[in-house]
Amino acid sequence: MIRFDAVSKNYPNGTTAVDALSLELAEGGLTVLVGPSGCGKTTTLRMVNRMVEPSAGTVSLRGQDIREVAAPELRRGIGYVIQHAGLFPHRTILDNVATVPLLLGWGKKKARSRAAELLELVGLPATMAKRYPYQLSGGQQQRVGVARALGADPPVLLMDEPFSAVDPIVRGELQAEFLRLQKELHKTIVFVTHDIDEAIKLGDHIAVFRTGGKLAQFDTPERLLAHPADDFVADFVGQDRGIRRLSFVQASGLPLREGPVLPVTAPVADARSLGEPWVLAVDAARRPLGWAATADLPPGGTLADATLAPLGHTFALVGDSARAALDAALLSPSRLAVGVDADGAVAGVADAYELSAAIAGASARAGASAGTAASADASAPAEPAAPIDTTKSAAPAAPAELADPAAPATSAGTSEAPDAAEGPDLGKAPEAGRPPGAAETSEGRLVKSDADGETSADDSAGPESDGTLDSADGVAGTDGPGDAGGAGSTGGDGR
Repeated sequence: MIRFDAVSKNYPNGTTAVDALSLELAEGGLTVLVGPSGCGKTTTLRMVNRMVEPSAGTVSLRGQDIREVAAPELRRGIGYVIQHAGLFPHRTILDNVATVPLLLGWGKKKARSRAAELLELVGLPATMAKRYPYQLSGGQQQRVGVARALGADPPVLLMDEPFSAVDPIVRGELQAEFLRLQKELHKTIVFVTHDIDEAIKLGDHIAVFRTGGKLAQFDTPERLLAHPADDFVADFVGQDRGIRRLSFVQASGLPLREGPVLPVTAPVADARSLGEPWVLAVDAARRPLGWAATADLPPGGTLADATLAPLGHTFALVGDSARAALDAALLSPSRLAVGVDADGAVAGVADAYELSAAIAGASARAGASAGTAASADASAPAEPAAPIDTTKSAAPAAPAELADPAAPATSAGTSEAPDAAEGPDLGKAPEAGRPPGAAETSEGRLVKSDADGETSADDSAGPESDGTLDSADGVAGTDGPGDAGGAGSTGGDGR
C-alpha cells in the first residue's frame, strides 16, 4: 500500500537523513520503524504525508505518487499520532476528536457523534467529552490523540513514538489497547519507536535503520530475532534475543505432566507419599493456592495446615507464550511452571528443562514455516494497485469556528513562532491551569517553541528543521485547517 522507491532526503548542510530507501509496506499491516536517534525513521514517516518532501525517489500510496495529491488533501486522509498527543488546549476533548471531520465539511452534529463513538472505542468514558486536555492524564491524552487520528476513518495511520512519554505501566496498557483496536480496524500503520521491545510486541514487520538513514533489515519480528542481518542489527536487538523469540511460541503446544498436585484437603501423609520436594495445593476447582515444601509439612493434618509459598505466577495455555511459561518456572519456588486452562484450573506442570526441549523444537518448526512463507510472498505477483481516493478529502474550507482571527500572518511554507510574550492566545478554557497557547500561521498551522527556544522552520534548514510543528509540552500542536493530518507533529530530529 505504501511504497518507497529509492527515496532519499538530503539537506543543504550535507546531512543525509534517509539514503536510497526502497521499501514496501503491506496494506492492513503494522510496520514499525526502529533505530538509534538520527537514523531517519521519523523523516521516513513524515515523507508519507509530505510533511517532509524527499530529495529524490518516489513515495507512492496505493500505486499513486503522493506528489500528485495536494498536501492538505493527502494529510486529511492520513491519521497522525505524535508524542504527548498534541491536543488543542482550548478545545474540549470531544471537539479535539472531531477536528478532521469538521475540516472535511461534516456537520457539527455528525462530527461530534463520530467523536463520541471514537472516545468509547479507545476506552474513555463519555463524561470526559466536555473536559479539556489539561484535565486528563498523559495516558488519557494519548488515547484522545489516537481517537482524533481515527476521526475520518483514514486507511493509513502514522504514529511517531506515541507511547514514549508515559510511564511503563500506562505504556503497556496503551500497547494492549492499541493491538485490540488494530484487530478490529485493520489499518495500515507506520509506527516509529526507539524501543525494540515495543517494536517486537506490536509490529507485523520491523524496519531497522542504521545511522545515516540506511535500511539495515526489514523482516518479521521473529525472523529479525532469529537471523539478524549483521552485527549492527544483532547489537541493536540485544543479547537476550533468544529469550525474546519465545514470545512467538504458543504455550498451548507445550508438554505438561500431572506433577505433584493435591487438593488442599488432602492429608499431609499423602503429600509425603509422593516423594517430591514440593507439592502444589489446589482448591476444589483445581485452582492453584500455593506450594508446600515437603520438608516443612506439619506432623499431621491436611495441606490446609501447611505454610504455602506463593506460586510466582502461572501461565495460560490459551493466550500466553513459551516465554511466560519459562518465566513461571524460573520464578516458582519449586522450579515448576504451572499451566492453567481458561477457567484458571491447573492443567499440569513442567520444569525449565522440559520446557526448553519443547521450545527448541517449536522454534525450529516456526522458523522453517516463516522462511517458507517469506519465499512464497517474495515470488507472488503483486496485485494491481488502486489509485488514491481523494473524494473524501475534497472538502470545503474549514468551518469558521476552527479559525483564529487573531492569528498573525506568515509567509507560506514557514512556521515561525513569535516570542512567547508576543504570541497571541488561542483561546481560554473555562478554568485556570490550561497550558499556554501557541501562534497560528496563515495556513492554520499551530507552532510552539521547544524547550530550548528553538522553533521549526522550512524544509531547507536541515533534519532538525523540516517545516513541521515543534511542541515542547505536548498540548499545543496539530496541523490546522490548511493541512490537517489528524494529530499534528512534534519537531523533527532527523530520525
